[in-house]
Amino acid sequence: MTDKEARGEDPAVGLLLAAGGGRRLGGRPKALLTHRGRPLVEHAVGVLRAAGCTRVHVVLGAAADVVRERARLAGCVIVTNPQWESGMGTSLRAGLASLAGTGARAALVCLVDQPGIGPRAVARVLAAGGDEFSLVSAAYDGVRGHPVLLGAGHWAGVTATATGDRGARAYLEEHAEAITLVECGDVARPFDIDTPDDLAHLG
Repeated sequence: MTDKEARGEDPAVGLLLAAGGGRRLGGRPKALLTHRGRPLVEHAVGVLRAAGCTRVHVVLGAAADVVRERARLAGCVIVTNPQWESGMGTSLRAGLASLAGTGARAALVCLVDQPGIGPRAVARVLAAGGDEFSLVSAAYDGVRGHPVLLGAGHWAGVTATATGDRGARAYLEEHAEAITLVECGDVARPFDIDTPDDLAHLG
């Protein structure tokens, strides 16, 4: 354990948004979809850790109790979002609120339903920032995507504008000139698991 870890001052904490109910998947919670033999949420936590996040907060919503039972999430801080049906914005707000007082200087935000984004892409974004003023985003052929690194100095602004399924989008659009884009199209595929056809991406 490093001195920073002992003091709870990791530069960036992984923040995994995994509360979705999979409405277009027939109501199958995304966190519980099977990928490589295990729940998708477990895979996503592994990606964050492999990329260098020593601390990970996971926001659950749909079937949260079942996810806790089935997924191996030991060492993670589990945040339950009772308002998950109102959209991803509520999960982002709940996740950022859980970081208050932890010493975290930035949140590396990932989505559970993007298994095509692995540790190499996440590590690139992580390496491009880490302090409270950071605003970094992965890009795919120049188009902004996930993961996104939000310095603590931006959390209040993100929280104030995160509504519905837009998450941090409104804030990032307003501060587009301040964002450092990190091209990741050569090492990751940013598809979402949203519909039954998308399940073909899962192993």
